[in-house]
Amino acid sequence: MWYWLFKYVFLGPVLWALGRPTVEGTENIPAEGGAILASNHQAVLDSFFLPLRVPRRITFLAKSEYFTGTGLKGAFQRWFFSVVGQVPIDRTGADAAQDALNAGLRVLSQGKLLGIYPEGTRSPDGRLYKGKTGLARMALESGVKVIPVAMIGTEKVNPIGSRVWRPAKVTIRVGEPIDFSRFEGMGGNRFVERAVTDEVMYKLMKLSGQEYVDIYAATLKKKAPTADAPAPTAVADVTPASDVTDVTRLPDTRAS
Repeated sequence: MWYWLFKYVFLGPVLWALGRPTVEGTENIPAEGGAILASNHQAVLDSFFLPLRVPRRITFLAKSEYFTGTGLKGAFQRWFFSVVGQVPIDRTGADAAQDALNAGLRVLSQGKLLGIYPEGTRSPDGRLYKGKTGLARMALESGVKVIPVAMIGTEKVNPIGSRVWRPAKVTIRVGEPIDFSRFEGMGGNRFVERAVTDEVMYKLMKLSGQEYVDIYAATLKKKAPTADAPAPTAVADVTPASDVTDVTRLPDTRAS
């Protein structure tokens, strides 16, 4: 009940006024059954604007810290994320990748829509960054289709580092579902998982119009560029940082 109240009564009207969101391609979202909505990630409000324009309920994986905070803020976060049905995941332990995978598979097995951000964190500069392969493992093990979703303009409504929401046009582009059944039974193969993830990221790049950078966004955030070391534009694969603090982190799988 609270999910729909926030969507249509409390938060939804505010977001409508700020972003005037338009959506393209909602016919690509199935009316029933499980599916993964894989989106680029530009702002915290991505997790609010997307459900606003999708008729079906979307479940996101949320970091467990949102459910364990203290004080008034902690109590509100715990209540809010609980009543809207988000799923907590612990990203700090050695089994973080498997825990996130299991949580996502449970949601999909119930025939629900699962929203995830393959980049693992918000883009620090508006570009599209390398996707984590947990997305691929989840798609291959569940057998559901992956639907790429491009969020455009949300970073202008909710800029990184600012607590002030600003009016700006928001556009949501929903791509055609991607069927990875051709890789059935190949979950756990890191080369297949990388190929699947890269295919999704390519679709997101085409939908969003963003420049693609072949590096993990979390790594770039951890190692901020200096005047002598500008931000990279394209580099080889690197090890992802382990201290991402954003919602819906989906770690890389570690299968060989």
